Amino acid sequence: MIWFSKPDLAELNGRPKNHIGALLGIEFTEIGDDYIKGRMPVDERTHQPFGILHGGASVVLTETLGSVASNMVLNPERNMGVGLEVNANHLRPIKEGWVTGICTPIHIGGKTHIWDIKLYNDAGKMTCISRLTVAVVSAVIK
Repeated sequence: MIWFSKPDLAELNGRPKNHIGALLGIEFTEIGDDYIKGRMPVDERTHQPFGILHGGASVVLTETLGSVASNMVLNPERNMGVGLEVNANHLRPIKEGWVTGICTPIHIGGKTHIWDIKLYNDAGKMTCISRLTVAVVSAVIK
C-alpha cells in the first residue's frame, strides 16, 4: 500500500463543500492499495456551450484525483502536495451521465509525484488521459 494514511470514502466525500470539486459534483468512489477512483456528473455544471463535457472540467477531475492521492501519500504534519503541471488529451465527447477517473502513480519521490489519470464514460470507453505532476512542499507555507 502506498498511502501514508488511507482515509475512508466517507471522510474524503465529507470534505468542505466550498471548493471547485464539490461545486462540480466530484465524488470519490474507491480507494485501492495504489489507486483512487472518483467520478463527476456530466450535466449543465460541466458542459461547454456545445452541450458536451468541458475539457476544463475533465482537468478539474484529474487534478482533484491526483492532488488528493498525493496528499494521502504524504505525512500531513510535514508536507503537502500541490499541482505543478497538468496535461490532458481529450479523446471523445460525453453528453450526459458520469465521467469516472482512475488515478495511479507513475513516480512517488521526495520532491515530486507524477500521476496517471484516465477518464472513462459510462460505457467504459476512455474519454481523456491526463498526467499530473505534484510538487511536495512544506506543510507550513509562509
